[in-house]
Amino acid sequence: MLTQNQIGVLYMVGSVICFSIMDICVKWLNYYPIGQVLFLRFFIGFIPIFFIIPKDKIFTFYKTSRPGLHAFRAICGALAIIALFFGLRELPLADVVSLTFGGPIFVTIASIIFLSERVGIRRWSAVFLGFLGMLLIVQPAFTDLNYYYITPIVFCVFFACVAISVRSLSKTEANYTIAFYFTLLCTVLGLSTILFSNWVMPTTIDFLLFLVLGLCGSIANLLLTQSYRLAEASLVTPIKYLSLVFAIVFGYFIWSEIPKILTLFGAALVIASSLIIFMRENKLKKHIVAPRT
Repeated sequence: MLTQNQIGVLYMVGSVICFSIMDICVKWLNYYPIGQVLFLRFFIGFIPIFFIIPKDKIFTFYKTSRPGLHAFRAICGALAIIALFFGLRELPLADVVSLTFGGPIFVTIASIIFLSERVGIRRWSAVFLGFLGMLLIVQPAFTDLNYYYITPIVFCVFFACVAISVRSLSKTEANYTIAFYFTLLCTVLGLSTILFSNWVMPTTIDFLLFLVLGLCGSIANLLLTQSYRLAEASLVTPIKYLSLVFAIVFGYFIWSEIPKILTLFGAALVIASSLIIFMRENKLKKHIVAPRT
């Protein structure tokens, strides 16, 4: 019989695998307009959400007394996803994944600005360490003038806004309600782009990839949430960094991408920074939001 911690670990591993598959699909489908990818990712992503709504809430799950905060969370999440998708298209897979690990760094800063939280020397040191690591990863932006390296950082900034809003929403709202409004807004936003971009009719193979993209993206978030609910954060948080291993392996075998030494060293610093922040957050018993939307 598995313990809750062991089940939580399995959920986290499943989440990492699903997120990695989603990233691969986004990068592979780079000849479709971003708006179309966004629409299909979230329209298909509705399917898993309805499986977690309790039967007695099926006609009332959408009711909320905080529509404004839901809208703010959804808009920030949508902008984060769009930035992530641009980065996945234009940058090496390992570089993008490494930079997204910097999410907790920006959450710490946002907590100071918006929640007036007091941050001690440990978390300030972690923030400095994380920024140093991110500078090492984005060094091609300076040497090769590849400005797409800003997109994963934009993702982290908006992720911080998501994390702050989810901390508040989770006190009164169910996870499926938060996920529903986020998915709904992203679907509508993606659909609206049909008015000013040339959508492409997917081939059968591409439609299957879109189906995998939408399902994996939604399932990954649900598994992530369940993992933190069942297991200790200190146990499952390090597992999510396996996604860098997957990014390196898939990036090499599919796109012949070889990470630079500076990228790997920078990623190690960002991971160390994020772990310090997560462990501190866990010790202070705060609601933990993992760095993906």
